Amino acid sequence: MKHLLALTLSCALPVAGFAAGSDDSSAPKQTNTTKKCAAGELWDEESKSCVKVEGANHLGDDVLYGAVREVAYAGRVQDAQIALAAMSNQAEDRVLTYWGFTHRKLGNLDTAMVFYDRALTQNPDNLLARSYMGQAHVAAGAYDLARAELREIRMRGGRNTWAEASLRLALDSGRGFNY
Repeated sequence: MKHLLALTLSCALPVAGFAAGSDDSSAPKQTNTTKKCAAGELWDEESKSCVKVEGANHLGDDVLYGAVREVAYAGRVQDAQIALAAMSNQAEDRVLTYWGFTHRKLGNLDTAMVFYDRALTQNPDNLLARSYMGQAHVAAGAYDLARAELREIRMRGGRNTWAEASLRLALDSGRGFNY
């Protein structure tokens, strides 16, 4: 039996009114991974302890994905990249989206855009990839391209989601949304 990581979604954010959605359309909750574990570690629910991120692929892709989201939003971008590298399908759109997210957070906008493009090639309805790509456009000063991604999010059923709200906030503020 695979170990389980204690990962619940949704973190206290300065923005209210987001529609409930899957873990893909809402911000992750803080769990023991970010409450108790040091940098380079994730919470292993089965052993009730922190384990090294490197080599944590035994936890399974869904658990690792939840951890990627949680630690990335908590600012532990390098840990997120280590967990991403442990995921089995590097071509999956959710993996590509978070490779883009982490590179954007590290200031590598060109690299981030490559990953977002690849994620959207895999899944044009990936609202987070569209939102994060739009935020990268905002960071680069390309507001017209960011607004185009906002329109795409809305046309693809993303009204009142975290993806729409965070991109709208980035456009309103002139910078990527801070978590």
